[in-house]
Amino acid sequence: MGSQKRIAKELAELMESPPVGISVELADESNLYAWKVHLEGPENSPFAKGKFLIKLTLPTEYPFKPPTISFATKIYHPNVTNDDKGSMCLGMLRADEWKPSSRISAVLQFARQLLAEPMPDDAVEARIADTYKNNRSHYEEVARDWTRKYATE
Repeated sequence: MGSQKRIAKELAELMESPPVGISVELADESNLYAWKVHLEGPENSPFAKGKFLIKLTLPTEYPFKPPTISFATKIYHPNVTNDDKGSMCLGMLRADEWKPSSRISAVLQFARQLLAEPMPDDAVEARIADTYKNNRSHYEEVARDWTRKYATE
């Protein structure tokens, strides 16, 4: 199956029965490889009630190469770069850990789960990871504050 067929099939499945708190659309109807994902902050996390826009980019070699995920919405999180790229570091998206059998829906569910349960030992933002580990209440306060500021409509 070519990458376009596989991507179209996964997109259709995600649009028909989206996972909880996740909705997807193409960023541009003519390009199957760029998706806009709307992620709701998980309940019982400092991101609750937030709506985050994520850009998902698929390589032409998909499913043999992993997609990339970046947050268009600013977020205070140890696993997302605190710059205008907003790159999310997910173990399963590393080239050496990616499996062609992995599905985009699993990637998105994992990304949403990561909001509820950050992985400070796999952090791209060491300072935020330190705050998360050593001063959880301050971490949650800042994360809530940023969510209010950047992720509510």
